[in-house]
Amino acid sequence: MSVVVETKVGKKRVIVIPKAVAEAVKIREGQRIRIMAVGDRIVIEPIRDAVWLAIHGKKIGRIMPEELEEESILEQEKIYRRQ
Repeated sequence: MSVVVETKVGKKRVIVIPKAVAEAVKIREGQRIRIMAVGDRIVIEPIRDAVWLAIHGKKIGRIMPEELEEESILEQEKIYRRQ
């Protein structure tokens, strides 16, 4: 889906991302974004955090709850031994 909206640059070169565009790419208030100059264009893209990637990102592997629990126990034992 392509969304095109015009806006203008405000004081101190502030640009407000229109709601329709933010919703289309799932940008929320407080989220970090990356801004790049590519030739004569400005590219703005969201920086996805680990939670967003876990829910919406491409799945590259699968871990079972038992494996997760086993790894958690091993890490807790390492921390306990250091104390």
